[in-house]
Amino acid sequence: MTERSPSTIPDLSAAEMARLIRTGELSAREAVQSHFDQIDLVNPAINAIILQDREGAFEAAARADELTAAGGVLPPLHGVPMTHKDTNNTKGMRTTQGSVVLKDFVPDEDDVVIARFREAGVISTGKSNVPEFAAGAHTFNDLFGITTNPFAPSLSAGGSSGGVAAALAARIQNLGDGSDIGGSLRIPASFCNVVGLRPSRGRIPMVGRNSWAWLGRTGPMAREVSDIALAMSVLAGPDSRSPLSIAEGGEQFTQRLERDIRGLRIGWSRDFGLGIPVAPEVIAVLERAMAVFEDLGAIVEEAAPDLSDADEVFSTTRAFDFSMLLSDFVKQHRDFVKPELQWNVELGEALTAADLTSSALARTRLERATATFHERFDVFASPVAQLLPFDATQRFPTSINDAHFDNYLGWLRSATLISAADVPAISVPAGFSETGLPVGLQLSMPHGKDFDLLQVAFAFEQSTHFALTKPTMLTSAERRNEGKRFQESAAVRGFFDE
Repeated sequence: MTERSPSTIPDLSAAEMARLIRTGELSAREAVQSHFDQIDLVNPAINAIILQDREGAFEAAARADELTAAGGVLPPLHGVPMTHKDTNNTKGMRTTQGSVVLKDFVPDEDDVVIARFREAGVISTGKSNVPEFAAGAHTFNDLFGITTNPFAPSLSAGGSSGGVAAALAARIQNLGDGSDIGGSLRIPASFCNVVGLRPSRGRIPMVGRNSWAWLGRTGPMAREVSDIALAMSVLAGPDSRSPLSIAEGGEQFTQRLERDIRGLRIGWSRDFGLGIPVAPEVIAVLERAMAVFEDLGAIVEEAAPDLSDADEVFSTTRAFDFSMLLSDFVKQHRDFVKPELQWNVELGEALTAADLTSSALARTRLERATATFHERFDVFASPVAQLLPFDATQRFPTSINDAHFDNYLGWLRSATLISAADVPAISVPAGFSETGLPVGLQLSMPHGKDFDLLQVAFAFEQSTHFALTKPTMLTSAERRNEGKRFQESAAVRGFFDE
């Protein structure tokens, strides 16, 4: 076995790590040891990983190394260590949903995304932090506390996949599973300088009580677009238990990502054609990103689909879904769930037949408007998040520019509008503000064009390489100590006493 410096292992892509393990140049045990070493180094400063199974992980790594030594065909992610988002059920490993009520819950089976990752050779090592029941795009809960940003350990990592995004940026792991209703894959990716894909409806099946829902998605996060494609090659494909499954398997995601995008038609909007407030620092970065596409030969015009029906579609559908899934739970445990979760359920319970009819008609108009836009443009480009990462002791931002918000959905419209449009969308690192904070670019394409979307994102990534920029906390002990001090501060403790 070729000797490899432990310090280089955290920087490996998932594809490269799996290749080295398959060829015997790196053992699965070394990969898992490096993974836990990185958790020990950085997690006290960011609180991304909240549950660990070190004994089980090393046992799995030993079995993986035995399979390597035995020869034969090995799965595509053989030996790659990964913690999982704590809203995704993991058989035999606690899944709390960030709720004190479920602090000891251990599922009997894996969710589809977890089962498929494990079948592909992933070694499950623990869980990453989430907001309670994924309600909110800032990651905190009464059970495990606040997850913060590796680029600025007193600021938000986003959510609800904030623990995943922070773990990726901090080089704890190179691949992760997330979920997205109103931006939960995309906003933390933007805040943490990583990639998050919200796939097409049915591309990764939803099974169980979620099998009927069309707004929510599960999807991968990574530091590189090529690793997103690798993940999709094992996650995509139908499931007979899910009526909304896309019949195609994941084979298309093994094709070459390189693509000549000369002549690609991109519609770009700063405000989605609706006057949505976006911080000037974000716009400045994204305008430079549009210039990159023009340099690559794409045709960029200022244009947006007619998204005037999207707010109604999103808010009504989301409220209905929360009520269907969590109404009984909230009634039984009202004293133990956060106000935002109660509010979401109450919105759903207040819906009338007229509300649902109106939303169905609005969705039909929105789908037609989106299709009309894509008759002219291949891609829609827009901000992922409307502002830079914010103070982690805020429950949510209450204003952007001159606009003020009464609830936490106000600052998420850049993501929720695209969710309502029912199209695949990706957040790809687009650069940094003058203060060094990450900004993501949101790209979306018509339903079913997930691989085409990855090709466009890959072309941008290969021209910019923003994802290679590491957080300073990885090289600065003082920066890590700053994060530890924040996690232990009175501001954080007081956040949960309010």
